[in-house]
Amino acid sequence: MNRGESSMLLFGNTALAVSQGDTAERDDEKWLERIARGDRDAFHALYEAYRGMVFGFALSMLRSTPDAEDAVQDTFLRIREAAHLYKPQGKPKAWILTIARNVCLMQLRSGKRTAALPEGEQIADLSRISDRDDRMALETAFSALSEEECRIVVLHAVSGLKHREIAKLLERPLSTVLSKYSRGIAKLRRKLEEMQ
Repeated sequence: MNRGESSMLLFGNTALAVSQGDTAERDDEKWLERIARGDRDAFHALYEAYRGMVFGFALSMLRSTPDAEDAVQDTFLRIREAAHLYKPQGKPKAWILTIARNVCLMQLRSGKRTAALPEGEQIADLSRISDRDDRMALETAFSALSEEECRIVVLHAVSGLKHREIAKLLERPLSTVLSKYSRGIAKLRRKLEEMQ
């Protein structure tokens, strides 16, 4: 198996594993109920379960490791403060990512970010991602894709959100999300093939 196939299978396997987590989603709702009552253990469990996903999403929006780390912290502080507002609908992941999106947008609007870099450059430090294939696929995505394509690919392939959920989260038409995802995956394949 070549590197490109390995990374694309990796994305597929990750999405499959996440999408089979219906039981986990129900546990997440229980964690949110417990967090609303002040349970620190539930908050820690939710943080451990979602910090990587929130970091990846924030990194795809902010393209800066320090800014993404700040966004993760702000996101989980807001989750702790707003857990009592969560209405059980079987979609805690979408609720969490909506909070993360809003935190990232506030950072972008406020200018409280690391100095902007020229187009195509980034200061994302992916060294903390232990799996080499995951790290290579994300590095390739950041270098080959537009910001929105990268965000959509990360949300679908890594976080396991359905295209309809992504469209709602990013406030984009479903057709736009589908076309940007397809275009992004095609770019990734080409880039990974060039790297061989």
